[in-house]
Amino acid sequence: MWAGQSVAVLKANSQKGPLDLVFPSGRGNVERMSSILRLGWCPLQIKCGLTGETGSHRYGFPLLRHAAASLFIHYLRWTPKRLQAVMGHSSVSMTFDLYGHLFENLEADRADMAKIEAAIRAA
Repeated sequence: MWAGQSVAVLKANSQKGPLDLVFPSGRGNVERMSSILRLGWCPLQIKCGLTGETGSHRYGFPLLRHAAASLFIHYLRWTPKRLQAVMGHSSVSMTFDLYGHLFENLEADRADMAKIEAAIRAA
């Protein structure tokens, strides 16, 4: 049901407020990050058993951002430039600094394979 719902349906079923938000607070205002963490994100992790040694939640929102970028690279094969634009990095260098290890290096892979092939032929 969730995946098929439109913004209009979500708005129709949400608390009305002056800003006409899709996901408003209980009073129809912008939801605060502290409330999202306290009432949703942290309890969800605890319920799923994603806890640290103290029993508190393990992951923060920055990890979700990193996970999303990693998935875009691995499964969707996004280019560094596209990832830069979506993630809002100021330069592609910043994107490479954070995620460069996840991009395939086809030229280096080909060179390594050529070395292995040469070693096998020489044997």
